[in-house]
Amino acid sequence: MPNAATTLRAAARRPLPYTWRDWALAALVLTVLVFDVAFRDLVWRPAAVAFGCGLALAVLVRRAHPLAAVVYAFGGFAVLDVAAFVVGTEPVDLHSGWVVLVLLYALLRWRAGREVAIGMAVTAVALTAIVSVDFPGLAETTAGIAMVLLAAALGASVRYRTIARGQLIVQAKLQEREQLARELHDTVAHHVSAIAIQAQAGLFLARSSSLSGATEALETINREAARTLAEMRAMVSALRDRRQQPSLVPQRRIADIEGLAADSTEALRIGVELRGDLTDLPPAVEGALYRVTQESITNAQRHAQHATRVRVEVTGSATDVQLTVSDDGARIASAAGPPGFGLAGMTERITLLGGTLNAGPNPDRGWIVRAVLPRRGAAT
Repeated sequence: MPNAATTLRAAARRPLPYTWRDWALAALVLTVLVFDVAFRDLVWRPAAVAFGCGLALAVLVRRAHPLAAVVYAFGGFAVLDVAAFVVGTEPVDLHSGWVVLVLLYALLRWRAGREVAIGMAVTAVALTAIVSVDFPGLAETTAGIAMVLLAAALGASVRYRTIARGQLIVQAKLQEREQLARELHDTVAHHVSAIAIQAQAGLFLARSSSLSGATEALETINREAARTLAEMRAMVSALRDRRQQPSLVPQRRIADIEGLAADSTEALRIGVELRGDLTDLPPAVEGALYRVTQESITNAQRHAQHATRVRVEVTGSATDVQLTVSDDGARIASAAGPPGFGLAGMTERITLLGGTLNAGPNPDRGWIVRAVLPRRGAAT
């Protein structure tokens, strides 16, 4: 498995496609430029217009090429100011110059290491040159530098917050994989023990010339071996490279879901309904259903606003098992924040077993979680 930190850093610097916000920001830069051209007496009008159009383009490419955008913006302003000082004219003053803060934010948000060092060095040199040839005063200079540093710090904080959250999500997924691996250990150990006992009995009966008893023992061995292979195929993708220790916690089953209703309180009642064919399910599927139910109830208890009831429905059919957990809390138009780590772990577990999980606002009110798992686990 690739190093998680490396993967997250690569994702953090992956160029994103243009969005309507990018086009809107570029259009705003061009609109301000048109205002400058129409109502202000710009120095070096052709050069100012060309540079302003370049700023709009820099806004569009700031995610894919943030270093180039920063070098162009800060370097361009510095070159224009120095050139104006040399020829003895007023500096080129564009109201769209504020966009350099957005570009610097994008550099620290999407890049790190060498590119950030180069970008900050160019920014420092450009600011030094601009202040040297056109000193606006100590207060304005201090405020300008503070705004530049604030934009850089904000971009860096968002970047590292994204990486940290990604690492926590990866950790949640790995914990689910580890739990699945331990459950597989318990299941396979049980079946293999039964196979070994039946094999010993079969050998004894065969040597005693009891062919009917030996045949029965061999049939039992065949059934147990088939079930063991099915369990291993259902969860083999969850195995980790290093050796797992057996879990001391009993594996949860479908019947244990009804026990979760005992967590009901006067303020929040929990109802569980099991229906359909829920027999002869693989332990991995039963454990996953219990895990999702438990996590969903916990989330409802913690986050559902004004909820009075949580309803759990488990329905078994000939091909799959469906789980629905819903609450009657206040209607939520959209998630208040990014998905939690528990949800990421549940999704990982269900996906490994060949199922699907969806969670979101209920069309009526509250929150709803739906999971569908094939009866035999992941397809082989």
